[in-house]
Amino acid sequence: MIIHTDETNFNNVLKQNDVCLVDFFATWCGPCRMLAEELKKVENEINIVKIDIDENPNLATEYSVDVVPTMYVFKNGKAVKKIEGYMQKNEILRVMNEYI
Repeated sequence: MIIHTDETNFNNVLKQNDVCLVDFFATWCGPCRMLAEELKKVENEINIVKIDIDENPNLATEYSVDVVPTMYVFKNGKAVKKIEGYMQKNEILRVMNEYI
């Protein structure tokens, strides 16, 4: 499932999922659009939370998002892994399977 959220609801969304992948993206970012296509391929297998960094700059700062796309794996509400850059479906699933 893919959930788009913002700074006001971010922590609540994390609490609803034991393990999730948070995608920090920008609408103007080409690699982010490519990653979005890969995330659509795995949305039935993992929980995905999307955060637009331009609309949620405080979260981007809090999680040190210096490049986009940046993804974090969250487990029990805590960031356990940071991933920068584009990944394909099989790489995404491999990383997520380490935490599920």
